[in-house]
This record gives sequence, structure tokens and C-alpha cells, in this order.
Amino acid sequence: MKIIKTKIEGLLIIDPELHIDSRGTFQETWNYNKFLDNGLSINFLQDNESHSKKNVLRGLHFQNPPNEQGKLVRVIKGSVLDVAVDIRKTSPTYGKHFKIKLCSKNKLIFWIPPGFAHGFLSLEDDTIFAYKCSGTYNKSSEGSLLWNDTDLNIDWGIDNPIISNKDNQSQKFKDFSSIFI
Repeated sequence: MKIIKTKIEGLLIIDPELHIDSRGTFQETWNYNKFLDNGLSINFLQDNESHSKKNVLRGLHFQNPPNEQGKLVRVIKGSVLDVAVDIRKTSPTYGKHFKIKLCSKNKLIFWIPPGFAHGFLSLEDDTIFAYKCSGTYNKSSEGSLLWNDTDLNIDWGIDNPIISNKDNQSQKFKDFSSIFI
């Protein structure tokens, strides 16, 4: 398992070792000790999975303290464009985003710590997206940023994704007051 730092502090790409033989493949998708060896002590409390059609966009979601969540995300089937936006107000990359293609072929895993808004666009029909969360869902702590906010300047590669009413009514970044430090 190789852990790769991104240009935004805290966001990590995990490239798992893939074992291939005549039976198929095997990979480790999470190993507490290997994360601990890299300075990450994370206890996951909830697992989530979504199944999406092509062009479904989910996000940009986060949970405010004290119910914040870190997410370890990966694609089981299909592919996504995955995006994380830094919402830590004292961060030098506050308001900046990082995006990565995750798919069942590249097997990459993405760690998004608390203090980021997260979303993804399904690039294929029948995409299965899985994520481990460091906290449990708390409705009163949820928040979201508008996926197509011009201030965030995220190129999703699509103008009219399939999106929930809730996500279409998310907050603009200029009106957002982060409580993440």
C-alpha cells in the first residue's frame, strides 16, 4: 500500500498493492497499522455505499463539528470524478479543490479528512461508490456547498448532471462561514 500526498495538506491518495493470480485479484483496502505508520490514527464508525447512474452528481457534502467526518472513498464498480474542497478557514488552501478519477480499474483510494466538502460525479452507469466514515451521520450537522459555484471553479466536465433538489439548493461559497479551523 503506497500513500501519496496531494497538493492540499491532509488529502491522500492510497495506491493499494494488487495481487493477481489465476483465481483473480486481491487487495487490502484498509489497514489500521499501515495508516498508523503514516501518522494517521483513524477509527471508522460507519460504512456507506451508493449506486449511481452515469452523470449523477452527489455533493459537495460535509458535517460540521462536533460531528465532523473523515472519509476513505473508493469505487467498487464503474468510475467517478471525485472532488474535495478545503473548508478549513485557517488553511492556506482554503476554498481550493482537488479532484481525482477513481475507478474499478485503477483501484485508487482517496482519504478526505474532516474539514473538506466532498462530492463526486458518476462517469458510468451502475457505478458503486463505497466510503468508510470516521464519524456517524448527524442530520443537524450536515452542510453542503453548491456544486457549480463559480467561486469554487470546479470543472466537472458536465453542465447538466443529475442532481438532487437538496444539492441544487446548497450554499454558495461566498455566503459560507466555516467553523473548521
